[in-house]
Amino acid sequence: PRVKSHVLADINVTPLVDVVLVLLIIFMVVTPLIASGVPVELPKTVHHNRKPDDGKDIIISVTADKRVYLSGRAVSDPKDITRLVEEERRRHPEKTAFVKGDVRTPYGAVRAVMEAVNKAGLDDVMLGTDEAQDEKGK
Repeated sequence: PRVKSHVLADINVTPLVDVVLVLLIIFMVVTPLIASGVPVELPKTVHHNRKPDDGKDIIISVTADKRVYLSGRAVSDPKDITRLVEEERRRHPEKTAFVKGDVRTPYGAVRAVMEAVNKAGLDDVMLGTDEAQDEKGK
């Protein structure tokens, strides 16, 4: 006689849930790093406005050695900045520009980046600063 085996047809979702949770944690940790651009030492100002990192900005970083990065990618020519900002604005028209110039960067290098962004059709360009500490350490 033939013996019928009982096949279990249930799906075990526990490994799937584990993988999804690990991916969620990875994205939660990596996303702020992507949004902040290239690390630069920003100028200190007393009247510093905190800018929320909401992902609605095109972040352009200018390092002390005048290298320019747009959203973490190196850009070699100011004309490329204009083109890349225009492309980003076509995809996401609500985005604004946020220029983070290192405190040791010559003013002319940051100004050239601002002009390139302006040629892309963005009139409002925000400059990144850090909050200055007063004598009392407040």
